[in-house]
Amino acid sequence: MSLSKPKQKIINDPVHGFINIPANLAYELIAHPYMQRLRNIKQAGLTYLVYPGACHNRFQHALGAMHLMTQAIEALQSKGHEITDEEKEAAQCAILLHDIGHGPFSHTLEHSIVENIDHEELSLLLMDELNRQLNSRLNMALQIFNGTYSKQFLHQLVSSQLDVDRLDYLSRDSFFSGVAEGMIGLERIIKMLNISNGELVVEAKAIYSIEKFLISRHLMYWQVYLHKTVVSAEQLLIKILQRAKELVRNGADIFASPSLNFFLHNAVSIEDFRKTDDSSGNPLEQFAQLTDSDVDCAISVWAKHPDKVLSELCQCLLSRKLFRVEMSNEPFNEERIDKEKRKAQQHLQLSKNDVSYFVTHTDVSNKAYAKSDNPIKILFNNGDLKDVTEVSDILGSVAFSKVTRKYILCYPK
Repeated sequence: MSLSKPKQKIINDPVHGFINIPANLAYELIAHPYMQRLRNIKQAGLTYLVYPGACHNRFQHALGAMHLMTQAIEALQSKGHEITDEEKEAAQCAILLHDIGHGPFSHTLEHSIVENIDHEELSLLLMDELNRQLNSRLNMALQIFNGTYSKQFLHQLVSSQLDVDRLDYLSRDSFFSGVAEGMIGLERIIKMLNISNGELVVEAKAIYSIEKFLISRHLMYWQVYLHKTVVSAEQLLIKILQRAKELVRNGADIFASPSLNFFLHNAVSIEDFRKTDDSSGNPLEQFAQLTDSDVDCAISVWAKHPDKVLSELCQCLLSRKLFRVEMSNEPFNEERIDKEKRKAQQHLQLSKNDVSYFVTHTDVSNKAYAKSDNPIKILFNNGDLKDVTEVSDILGSVAFSKVTRKYILCYPK
């Protein structure tokens, strides 16, 4: 691919203000079709059906995370820690590409279009392919992304419980959704980052900012990401793709873009994705063409499909006639679920098999902080390091570190 000579660019971001785009490898990556595709993938999935402003995309988030990575590295350099220009560039590239494997509507359809493969695995495959195209110039970025580079704190900036990914998406999702609970002290947290024994730590002066960060994340999950109406809409979209695949398996004629059609007809394994040929049958290249638009267009057409189940589901999503939602601390018993199925079956004139598309039950969970998973360590002036839960009265409670699980039942109104 022929790319123009890099130029210094400035982007005006509504969350962080002016973002400088480095005139280096990061600039080339941003111009690549793999990255440009992220402009057409919503950052927060179907959250916009509850919070109309939340229509921002993965491309914006990637740029914001790269900006915060730059700030974090410069803050660490100002404290005397050696980070070379090459390492800085590699870290910028690693965070820029960290979400490149997301498919349409981000997490919502993560296991619907492509089953049993996480977006992290797809991100790594696309990064490997980019590295091949760029003559191995992403080697260090891949090492940082994978956690195999010698300076572990660079990986922690990309992926940990206090990474720049989380710092950006909380601020960004809060801004676009209008949910003020997600606002955090970004600048103070970044200025208070430090390194001890090769690991990323936070200076004790920032303890209250870290408390607010973790509490904000906890609140954003229940108020935005796991809002019961958002979960209902996501279940509806998942069922639409499930029905479309079932119809295709049974030989039905169904409209879809070439890339979406590929995944409707093929069960693709991780081994299939590792193919490196450039043919139209290469799953990785097919995936790299998929955006929200493929699904949106298909749903608009499927709303008039002769299959009653598919058309009804699509019409519900298009007109925002979402299912009624009940949320409980305990699982719904089979008797209750069967009752709603019988009502829906009678009301919609459905077969016993088809009613499962309209009455669904699932569970969602949220853990604000996991002490055993790359913990956040607080650095004191005397050099002592302590886990954040050991020095915070709020975060030290058992309830805060416990997994909170909610059970959800969706059925037609």
